[in-house]
Amino acid sequence: MSKDNDPSGKDSHYATLRRAVRDKKRERGEIPTPPQNRKRRDGADKWTPPKIAPDQVFLYGLHTVRAALDNPARKIIKLSVTKNALDRLELGSEKAPAFPVEIVSPQDIDKALGPDAIHQGVMLETRPLPVRRLEALKDSPMLLVLDQVTDPHNVGAIMRTAVAFGAGAVITTQRHSPTESGVLAKSASGALEMIPYIQVTNLADALGELHKLGFQSVGLDSEGPEAIEGAFAGDRVALVLGSEGKGLRQKTRETVGALARLDMPGAIKSLNVSNAAAIALYATRHYLHKSKA
Repeated sequence: MSKDNDPSGKDSHYATLRRAVRDKKRERGEIPTPPQNRKRRDGADKWTPPKIAPDQVFLYGLHTVRAALDNPARKIIKLSVTKNALDRLELGSEKAPAFPVEIVSPQDIDKALGPDAIHQGVMLETRPLPVRRLEALKDSPMLLVLDQVTDPHNVGAIMRTAVAFGAGAVITTQRHSPTESGVLAKSASGALEMIPYIQVTNLADALGELHKLGFQSVGLDSEGPEAIEGAFAGDRVALVLGSEGKGLRQKTRETVGALARLDMPGAIKSLNVSNAAAIALYATRHYLHKSKA
């Protein structure tokens, strides 16, 4: 049957458009991504992840890959993409890409990422982003420090919020923190390419270095002696958030310049760490703006 005589052709076209709009909204964080506990695809239980070298990162998802391709600091190895996803990436036809592009099937990408990865038909093999030093942040007015926040979905969401509020970097520990990965990048929805993600070996030493660079460190604690609005001082602030449940470690509590709480008048007194980060970043940004006025 020809396309012109196919009564379902028009419906299929609109279904594709609706899916594209929905995917873009998910990438921007406007609607939630379908939960991972949905019915598993065939072969999910049998899949084993391939071995990945320390200098190898697989990124996936249209928005995530597009942001990586636009990042001049990102060294690209290879793009694996379906024909449909290649059109949606809009690479342009002015000049050939400076990296190999392989047209594949969705099943080929499933073999590398697993059947449950929402890759949207695109996978980018890259090198990790260049390592950044704390010294490079001396001109940033606001930083975000994470004390062993382990969930890459939470860290990715925090990274996206940090970019939205103009933070200079997200600093975390090398141990008990997610490394640069496809899951982290997908959760950050492009933000991984827009803000330095710095992992340090010793958080207390890193805070000490930030103090020498002129930052006041403010640790969020549910039992902090004062509300965050009254804890700020100076013109550079490093917010420090701990893991959900445990909060800040004792050594971190002893190292930060001030401990502060988020006052919540409602019945619920604790928030997801990514939500707490958003509120604290807003409060910090408001303080820094007022201090300049």
